[in-house]
Amino acid sequence: MSLNESAIFAVILAGGTGSRLWPLSRQNWPKQFLTLDGDVSLLQTTIDRLAGCIAPENVLIVTQESHAKGEAYHALRPYASLFEPVGRNTAPAIALAAANLMLNGDDPIIVVLPADHVIKDAANFQLRLKLAIEAANQGKLVTFGIQPTRPDTGFGYIKAHSSGASEVLQVERFTEKPTLQIAEQFLAEGNYFWNSGMFVWRASVILSEIREHLPAVYQVVQDIVAESGQSGDFQSAVEKYFASMPSVSIDYGVLEKSANVSLVPCDIGWNDVGSWHAVHEITNKDQHGNAVLGNVIAIDCKNSLIRSEKRLVAAIGLEDVCVVETADAILIAKSDQTQRVREVVDALERRGASEHITHVKVNRPWGSYAVLEEEQSAFKIKRIEVAPGARLSLQSHGQRSEHWVVVSGTATVTNGEEVFTIHKNQSTYIPIGTKHRLENRGAEPLHIVEVQVGEYLGEDDIRRYEDNYGR
Repeated sequence: MSLNESAIFAVILAGGTGSRLWPLSRQNWPKQFLTLDGDVSLLQTTIDRLAGCIAPENVLIVTQESHAKGEAYHALRPYASLFEPVGRNTAPAIALAAANLMLNGDDPIIVVLPADHVIKDAANFQLRLKLAIEAANQGKLVTFGIQPTRPDTGFGYIKAHSSGASEVLQVERFTEKPTLQIAEQFLAEGNYFWNSGMFVWRASVILSEIREHLPAVYQVVQDIVAESGQSGDFQSAVEKYFASMPSVSIDYGVLEKSANVSLVPCDIGWNDVGSWHAVHEITNKDQHGNAVLGNVIAIDCKNSLIRSEKRLVAAIGLEDVCVVETADAILIAKSDQTQRVREVVDALERRGASEHITHVKVNRPWGSYAVLEEEQSAFKIKRIEVAPGARLSLQSHGQRSEHWVVVSGTATVTNGEEVFTIHKNQSTYIPIGTKHRLENRGAEPLHIVEVQVGEYLGEDDIRRYEDNYGR
């Protein structure tokens, strides 16, 4: 069967929370949307490296609706998306995407990629990808195996063996994250590869394997397809049925059980960026092995990652340490302990804190806001920026009033039955319960300071009547 670019789709898995890169990664702004090395996000870099193999219109992103209608609105907007109402691991996400891509009767090759990996050798990746696509076109389930450089206990391993002269190997077995001793044995024995979590297969082939090995997942997918056939709305059917999916990875649920798995060996500068130590590995370093980003002064430091997002960070005599500063949190950890950052996030959850959920500055489809000061059950002060041509929803609040002062730009304000403009140094007052809206009809960004007063100041105290962004 011949292939052309229109018959190949990329499914980008972008639903994770990225807690291992806290404090830069937050629940509402996770790792896949971060810019770690350079000026392009990990998600966009993942898509960009497919250029020449997969057209942008053939990219399907599986993510959370909260990302698509929240902080990641602009990052996701250029691409087709499916929204998971709840996280259910990779097998349900992949099954959902495959079924969606077959709705019009096609049976495309699907390239499944995590949104948050780094690949330094994009040219070699594309060569390996073409090999994988050819094998998938012959009905194989294909995974990418990374040539291991050390006995790492943080990765799953795949053993494969040659099947003739082909560069595509036959998979013998999968092994979950091993002990150090077993990992050392794997490297000594050879033919073991790190499991990259990147796959290629035909949509009908992976669905057939899911039907055989994960019948509960397959049944829910069939329910979604049947419902969407009646309603014409695939996403609404997902909202109705997806939560009943079991949570299971594609590796454990299908690949470890299938006899039809092949592997393409890769040496492509791959890194899953699973810790701040891994970020240090991929970032350009000075002559002392330091990766320094932002407003940093480093004196007599060695082999350290020191990153500042806002304030000056001054470090003296540090060695093998990671320091990451944001507006509301600072992480300091030994480089070999950065895998434990998840423990900090767990502690924040138990405390009922918010520093693992949002940043001080929160992106929105219409612009952004930053909380400057807050006293619970009393007041909150925000700095709000509205992009040119953008507007907030028509809304009201049940438990707070708001005072708006324009700092720069011109605001078009809906306040009850009135619509009027206010300019720099002018203000308006929004009483509790009043329908209101803020718009920027100008060509320059609008900046205001908002003072909220009330007994409850949570972001969920909002009733929307009209919204440009479908929230």
